[in-house]
Amino acid sequence: MIENTMKKGLLLIGSVGFCALVACTPSGPAPVALPPIDVTALRAKAEQGNPQAQAQLARLYVKGQGVTNSYVEAAKWFRLAADQGNADARAGLGELYEAGRGVPKDLPQAIKLYRLAADQGNAGAQYTMGFLCEAGRGLPQNQAEATRWFRLAAEQGDPLSQYDLGQRYDLGVGVPVDRIEALKWLTLAAAQGQKDAPARLDTVKSKMTREEISEAKRRAASFSSKQNSVLTP
Repeated sequence: MIENTMKKGLLLIGSVGFCALVACTPSGPAPVALPPIDVTALRAKAEQGNPQAQAQLARLYVKGQGVTNSYVEAAKWFRLAADQGNADARAGLGELYEAGRGVPKDLPQAIKLYRLAADQGNAGAQYTMGFLCEAGRGLPQNQAEATRWFRLAAEQGDPLSQYDLGQRYDLGVGVPVDRIEALKWLTLAAAQGQKDAPARLDTVKSKMTREEISEAKRRAASFSSKQNSVLTP
């Protein structure tokens, strides 16, 4: 029953891989306006073999930003960067294989690329691996393994993973029930604007003592402090 409840909440996300690629994931903080990208200069770097530029150019083709949308071109540039070991490109190419955009639809190939990127520390790929393990989509359903991947991404500050990890601690899916940890991760997700976290926070708090809530807040604050110290030069 707990697992079914969990799946109803989390599987609504759908095919997270391609959604991540085209920026249709559930809400986070409002995006910061960035200066226009010099596509000509970026393409020159990509053509010189720079993997970061190749991956960035590929994402522009996916979004149709500064260039005409072309999944075929996106796949070409992702592949060039992925062949050089670029984790972002591996994740992006995996998303295209999962969706069948610009390349034949091939979930096993997508998973292979996601795993490579996730093992390199790419938070988006780690989240997707967690989702696939949770759903049993292309992989054996394994809630403990799903939790492991969600945790890796959550610890890097990914709000969707923080939200999912919080739910898992609340419901006892893939981990023992631990409401303090649940509230900690949900608090962190809510602070980043994850839209479902506030309501879930209230539900979890209703099951906790004041002392437990205080401890959860302390852990969330400690995590945020450590994250900020890592991000601040």
